[in-house]
Amino acid sequence: MRIGTLRRSRAADVGSDATGTVRLDRRTKTLTKRLRPGDIAVIDHVDIDRVSADALVACRVAAVVNAASSISGRYPNLGPEILVTAGIPLVDGVGTEVFAAVKEGALARVDGDRLIGEDGTVLGEGIRQDAESVAAAMAEARAGLSVQLEAFAANTMEYMKRERALLLDGVGVPDVATQIEGRHVLVVVRGYDYREDLHALRSYIRDYRPVLIGVDGGADALKDAGYQPDMIIGDMDSVSDDVLRSGAEVVVHAYADGRAPGLARVQDLGVEAITFPAAATSEDIAMLLADEKGAKLIVAVGTHATLVEFLDKGRGGMASTFLTRLRLGGKLVDAKGVSRLYRSRISTAALVVLVIAAFVAIGSAIAVSAAGRVYLELLLDQWNSFVFWLENLLT
Repeated sequence: MRIGTLRRSRAADVGSDATGTVRLDRRTKTLTKRLRPGDIAVIDHVDIDRVSADALVACRVAAVVNAASSISGRYPNLGPEILVTAGIPLVDGVGTEVFAAVKEGALARVDGDRLIGEDGTVLGEGIRQDAESVAAAMAEARAGLSVQLEAFAANTMEYMKRERALLLDGVGVPDVATQIEGRHVLVVVRGYDYREDLHALRSYIRDYRPVLIGVDGGADALKDAGYQPDMIIGDMDSVSDDVLRSGAEVVVHAYADGRAPGLARVQDLGVEAITFPAAATSEDIAMLLADEKGAKLIVAVGTHATLVEFLDKGRGGMASTFLTRLRLGGKLVDAKGVSRLYRSRISTAALVVLVIAAFVAIGSAIAVSAAGRVYLELLLDQWNSFVFWLENLLT
C-alpha cells in the first residue's frame, strides 16, 4: 500500500528488522557511491538488475526501500533474488512520496513492510519481499517473457536501420592514438563477475599484454586489479577523476546527434578527449572501435552474454549489444571462455618439483654405478685442483 502523507505508526514499539541512516537517490548507480555499511538505501528502481543488486550487497546496506516495483513482471530480472538471498530486507512499491517524506542522513528503521522515522512516524509503506514472493513473481515474469522477446526483436530492427552504416562499414568510428592493429584487446565493463574474471585472466594478460579498454567504471576496475588502462570509453558518469587523469586515452560516448554531456567533466579535469557519437551502448562502441581498428581478438569482461542478461540490463539499447556480437562474430570471446582455455597444463610449482626430481634421479644413478663413481672422483679431483690453484693465486 502506498501513502502520500505522514501518519503515526501503529506499531512503533515493535522490534525493527533494520535500523540505519537513510541515503536517497533515484539512480541506484549514483547512490552506491556514497553508501556506507549499515545504511538504509532508498531508491526508485523498476526491475532491480543484477549489477545494481550486487553493488548494494557489496555496500553492506542494512535494507533497501524501493519507491518502484523491484519486479514489474516484464521479464525475470535477477536483482531482488540477490538481495533477499543476502538477507537484506527489501520493501517494494512505497511510492515516490518517500523522497519528500524522509531526509538524507536521517535515522530510520525498516519494520516489516514500513519505513519508520526516529520519532515513530511512518515514512513509507509498501510490500515486503521474501524468498517466496520473489520466486512467485519471477515465475510469473517468465510466463510473460514472449512479449518482451517480441519487443526486443522490434527494437533490434529499428536500431539496425538507424545504425547500419556503423555496424556494416564502421562509419563514424573516430581515429585514436592507441595502437590496436593486430593486437588482442581486453574490454572491461564493471558488470557481471568482473572481479572474478579479471583475476582468472592474470596469466593471459601477462603473456599477451592486450590493449586494456575500460568502459566507464571498468577503468577503475582495471586500476583496482593492478593494471593501467590504455583507453577509457564511455559517458564518464562512473569513472573516477584519478583514473581519468591516469594518462589513458579518453573517448567520450556521445548521443547520435553529437551531444556529449560527459565531455565537459573531462575537459574540466584538463584531460584531452575525443567523442564517438552513436546510439549504441558504451560497451558496444568500445568493441566496435577495437574491431574497426584491427584488433586480432576481443576479450570481454563483465559484459552481457545471454538473453536474460540483455533483458536484465533493462534498456532498449540492448539491441545494439545483440547486433554488435553478430558483427564481431568469432573475434569476440567472453572472459570465462578464455580463462578456461588459457590455463597452463603444468603449474610453476609442479615444474620446479619435476626439475628437482630429475636432478635427484640423475645424481642417484651416477652414485650407484661404477662408471658414475669414477666420474664423481674425477670431478672431485678437478674441483680440489681448482681450489688449490685459487688459494695459491690469492696468496
